[in-house]
Amino acid sequence: MWGPEPVRLCTVDGLFLAAAYYASVTDGPCYLLGHGFTGSYQTPGFRAVAEHLHGLGASVLAVSFRGHGQSEGRSTVGVDEVRDLAAGLTWLAERRPGAPVITMGFSMGASVVVRHAGLVSGIGTAAVSADGCRPAAVVAISGPGRWYERGTTPMRRVNLGLETVLGRQVLRWAFRTRIGRGWDLLPAAPVEVAPAITVPALIVHGSDDPYFGLAHPRMLASAIPGAELWIEPGMGHAENATGTELLDRIDGWARRALTASGTMGR
Repeated sequence: MWGPEPVRLCTVDGLFLAAAYYASVTDGPCYLLGHGFTGSYQTPGFRAVAEHLHGLGASVLAVSFRGHGQSEGRSTVGVDEVRDLAAGLTWLAERRPGAPVITMGFSMGASVVVRHAGLVSGIGTAAVSADGCRPAAVVAISGPGRWYERGTTPMRRVNLGLETVLGRQVLRWAFRTRIGRGWDLLPAAPVEVAPAITVPALIVHGSDDPYFGLAHPRMLASAIPGAELWIEPGMGHAENATGTELLDRIDGWARRALTASGTMGR
């Protein structure tokens, strides 16, 4: 095993994204990781997740979403980022043909992996997938089920950053996160496209998540056919709260799910 290797991805709408690839010499699965809002593949918590999964024998592609870190474009806060995920799947299909890919996202990234899996299963548009580039399983950690959460103090602060000129300037200069204009039409929320997901899905959420209450993971798990729900006692939010023991269990779940579905070892 070795890594990481700097990678440049190109999306269907012409943006170049920065990513890091941790290659494994084993025949294990691949993970495609999506970070939370204001993160990137270089942030310590996200990098620690990639390195640990790599240490378990998996190949890992960690992507910086549009408008984050060194990637081009502007963030749409979970909407057009499905195209970023699709670019990663296409790259992995070329680099590791036939290897099953688990898409794993944290917070905003969790909304992206859920929306991508639902859209590609239910619609299959070129905007979110190329032929044959679909996840074999989905893991959503600390993600929202619906948009515009304002019931918690951290999310009220996030919305203040998104909706004010000063807030966007702070996000740009303090967090290297560039925000696009608002949504012209309200996009389908994760819970609205979740019923179309046809691959094994795991929803993970902390009991002490300060951003999204437990209604979010419960609505997602109820909407996805056959989804498994883990409420982790004492866990906080997203990649910074995802420890190695939890990652070990998630990797075990993913490998069992891929074996049961017949996608492991193809």
